[in-house]
Amino acid sequence: MCEFLTSHNFEVTLVGRKLKNSADLPKLTYKTKRFKLLFTKGALFYANYNLRLFFYLLFHKADILVANDLDTLYANHWAKKFKRKCKLMYDSHEYFIGVPELISRPRVQNFWRRIEKRTLPKVDKMYTVNESIAELYRKEYKREIFVVRNIADVLPSYQNKSRKELGLPEDKKIVIFQGAGINIERGAEELIDAIHLIENSVLIFVGGGDVIEQLKQKVKQNKLEDKVLFFGKIPYSELMNFTRVSDLGVSLDKNTNINYRFSLPNKIFDYINAGIPMLVSDLPEIKKIVEGYDIGLICPNHEPKIIAEYLNKILKNELIYKRLKNNTLKASQELTWQNESTVLKKIYL
Repeated sequence: MCEFLTSHNFEVTLVGRKLKNSADLPKLTYKTKRFKLLFTKGALFYANYNLRLFFYLLFHKADILVANDLDTLYANHWAKKFKRKCKLMYDSHEYFIGVPELISRPRVQNFWRRIEKRTLPKVDKMYTVNESIAELYRKEYKREIFVVRNIADVLPSYQNKSRKELGLPEDKKIVIFQGAGINIERGAEELIDAIHLIENSVLIFVGGGDVIEQLKQKVKQNKLEDKVLFFGKIPYSELMNFTRVSDLGVSLDKNTNINYRFSLPNKIFDYINAGIPMLVSDLPEIKKIVEGYDIGLICPNHEPKIIAEYLNKILKNELIYKRLKNNTLKASQELTWQNESTVLKKIYL
């Protein structure tokens, strides 16, 4: 988003927070500001962050404010009241009040719902990540909602590294599970149970999330260290090196809440850009892409034996694998950020 705006002559400042373990930012084409906060989670964190954000926005010139998800919208909403000529855009990456962390806590969910009802109707324009989530907001708020999917730009080929350079086996099939949200109910536990049923294969996790430590414990307890490898959070350009040398990508979100039901993870498009087939769970937005382009298989449930069976269908059958891989390469020519960002021109230009 920042790169798109910068390329169209906007002067951009990206505002966020800095944690003790936050990596240094790479060289960017826009300004950044990161707050060091007293609290890192819970109600005090959100209050602390929004208060700091409000005063920062209040005393800095802006023609457009962009709130990324509901947890930044309140501060932007109030800042706009003092900047009367300023526009407010709402960039919603998920159906926020439907996230699993809120469903089990109705009081907290209702708190965020009240904030949403107070602020969302007053934004100038709003966009979200897929049609299913957009339709939820359209029905509730009776307003125009744009859709901009999270399709990353294809990185230059000169950044490619070999399996040997990445510390990966060169003689085994590699299944990759990647992303910054490797959290509860995303099928990672069942995938670990499934991978030991597949001969001559390795499962790699590249990214971070709430369940990574539990997954590492599970691997250790089951003595699967030679079958399951962890590479942690790394810059996107480095992440895609792992994706490109993998044989198959996995996305196994469970249909346990409305937000997961209508998810369309970034990694789906990363697998496409890398030219690898995928195994995904039976969720409408993901299924629409995978079946529409014939680039993978839909796993009917999360039983480890079933997951293993479908992984083998792709990895062991050369005809199926070749067909899916060829179709993935074709899909990558159509599903590009260049095509997707045309929607942003209608919003910002």
